[in-house]
Amino acid sequence: MRIAIGSDHRGTSVVARLEEWMRGEGHQVLPVGVCTGESCDYPDAAWAVARAVAGGDADRGVLVCGSGIGVSMAANKVDGVRAALVHEAEAATMTRRHNDANVLCLSGERVSPQQAVGIVHAFLETAFEGGRHARRVAKMAAIESGTDPSTVAAAD
Repeated sequence: MRIAIGSDHRGTSVVARLEEWMRGEGHQVLPVGVCTGESCDYPDAAWAVARAVAGGDADRGVLVCGSGIGVSMAANKVDGVRAALVHEAEAATMTRRHNDANVLCLSGERVSPQQAVGIVHAFLETAFEGGRHARRVAKMAAIESGTDPSTVAAAD
C-alpha cells in the first residue's frame, strides 16, 4: 500500500517510528509533509498528505501533530479526504469499517510511537464494510460538494 505521511515538529518521533515500521511491513511510504526543522506548521503537512490521498498518489495517509486536532481539521478541508483523529486501535478500526476514512490523524503528545504502530496497523488492515455505511459516506461527499445530504438516496 502507498501511504503518505506528514507531521509538524511535535509529531516527528512518532512519524520516524511509523515510517520504519511501515517500510518493514512492505508498504511504500511517501514522506510528503514531514517536518525537518525546529518548528513547522501543521496545515502544510496536512495539505501535502491530503492532496496525495485525494489525488491518488497515495492509498491512505497518516498525519501527526501535537494534539492531532489541527491536522485533522486541515486535512478535512480537501475534497475527497475523510480524516479521522483517533487515540486507540479500536477507533482506527471503526473509522475504516464505517466511515471509509482515508487519512488517520494522531496526537504526537498523547500517543507513544509504539502505540501509534498498533493504531496504524489497525487502520491499514481494516476494510470498509460498505452497505448502509456507503450511503453515509456518500452523504458526507454530498456535504463536501455543497449538496443537502438528505437528497442522497438510500442504497440498502
